[in-house]
Amino acid sequence: MQYKHIRCDSLINDITTKDNLFVGDYTIDPYQRCEFGCRYCDSTIDDIIFIKNNAAEVLEKELEQRKKGRIIVGSVHDPYQNAEAKCKITRELLEVIEQHGFSCHILTKSPLVLRDKDILSRIDSPLVTISITSLDKQISKIFEKHVPLPEERLQAMQKLSENDTRTGLAIMPILPYITENEIEELVKSARNYNAQYVLHKHLELKGDQRTKYLKTIKESFPKLVKKYDELYKDSYMPNTAYISNINKSMEKCCKNYKIKNRIET
Repeated sequence: MQYKHIRCDSLINDITTKDNLFVGDYTIDPYQRCEFGCRYCDSTIDDIIFIKNNAAEVLEKELEQRKKGRIIVGSVHDPYQNAEAKCKITRELLEVIEQHGFSCHILTKSPLVLRDKDILSRIDSPLVTISITSLDKQISKIFEKHVPLPEERLQAMQKLSENDTRTGLAIMPILPYITENEIEELVKSARNYNAQYVLHKHLELKGDQRTKYLKTIKESFPKLVKKYDELYKDSYMPNTAYISNINKSMEKCCKNYKIKNRIET
């Protein structure tokens, strides 16, 4: 993996339509591209990760021109990928967010977020959502080989909750015919590890991401190739009946385990 340090001209993006899933007003990404390289993700693994050296300086100026709100940190690329351990760009951004009185919602797969508990404790109403696709180590190894183990992510979620940081689990994406049978166990784990909410979303397949993901299916789950062809056909989304069934299953499990299936504001 190679790292390239760059200077960015802008960082923050305004969310123009209401965000019911992540309840944010703005998004920022400290890094361009992601070295975790999950096989289902459109933030593909690449030889070069771009590190935005002046991100904090740029954000400082941008926040002076914006109304107070919640900033989603890591909307496309994980803000706690391996480079963050040394570069600390995300930590610098959180400091700016805190100093300007904004809130944040961090999306990550990494326990490295625990390093910044001190700053999170000073930010107004922060959220941290930890993403897990499967509790099965073999499935995790196939689709997210370079990501910390699911158990480590659950433990991170629990420690954040103990630090009085509002924390939840994102079951994203749900992989058709592979991880639907884990929904109840994942929701149960969220409850056991003190998550305050569970979020979920179906798998979307677009462009190069579609090619990469279906190649993995062909290699590791060849019997599912025809099912995927039927489920997605000419669309990047699974059919509506599938999505409806997933939503109903999630709602039922969250009700049974008495955990919210959305972020309440």
